[in-house]
Amino acid sequence: MENRDIARHLDEVAELLALQVENPFRVAAYRRAAATLRGLGRRAEEVVRAEGRTGLTRLVGIGDSLAASIEELVVTGRLALLDRLRGRTDPEALLAGVPGIGPKTAHRIHQHLGIATLEDLELAAHDGRLRALGGFGPKRTQGLRDALSGRLRRRPQPTPPAPPPPEEPSVAELLDVDAEYRHKAGRGALPTIAPRRFNPAGEAWLPILHTERERARYTALFSNTARAHELGATRDWVVIYFDDGVAERQCTVVTERRGPLAGRRVVRGREPECRDHYAAEGAGTPRAA
Repeated sequence: MENRDIARHLDEVAELLALQVENPFRVAAYRRAAATLRGLGRRAEEVVRAEGRTGLTRLVGIGDSLAASIEELVVTGRLALLDRLRGRTDPEALLAGVPGIGPKTAHRIHQHLGIATLEDLELAAHDGRLRALGGFGPKRTQGLRDALSGRLRRRPQPTPPAPPPPEEPSVAELLDVDAEYRHKAGRGALPTIAPRRFNPAGEAWLPILHTERERARYTALFSNTARAHELGATRDWVVIYFDDGVAERQCTVVTERRGPLAGRRVVRGREPECRDHYAAEGAGTPRAA
């Protein structure tokens, strides 16, 4: 991908963020990065090959988060953030396109592991998460690694991810973002996008929230996956993306239907922390509507 193409993608991110009432400083950062790429005397691809993501951060106006976006465009030719802002994100279809993974397996991986990108899938194939999910023996896992290595055109193998850092958003903060999103969406106070999936009329029905807390930027929107539609949960499941300036991650918040947390909003995969959170708040904590 040429620098002008990367810059065009970054400009589109800036335009969509501005339309969705994102922080103007973040909008300006993407525009500055696009200008930097247009004026760069060498190809960004050469920088990534020679110096990796660190080399990109040495360019004017490009920090860790923007460097990660540029590297993703260089390596894969696409940008998950842009797909999401366009309303085109379809993580299960993306995963199902990998040899050896069909629609049912893609659904399991996305729902149980929260994986939405090929990069995260590659890491899961190396760090044991796929093996723990079941159905992935050594031969199948190695075949998946080989397929992803070719798809992502990476020479070195990825290293297993480190344990979650201390600055991982607390469930209290994630639940607060979830509450803000659902409250504003219910009042019709958020801009809406037209998702490509399950939307033949092209209606702009999906509310999107961009908000900030002390340590991270957040984007929240209702889940538009096949499973959410199947269970009638498109106005219940909330997908939250959080960016701490180093990397973007995601989680899903849902209304628990069974057990001691029934009726409560919970962060999938962090149920024990949610139990502690509600216990600390006391028995009078209101339950989800």
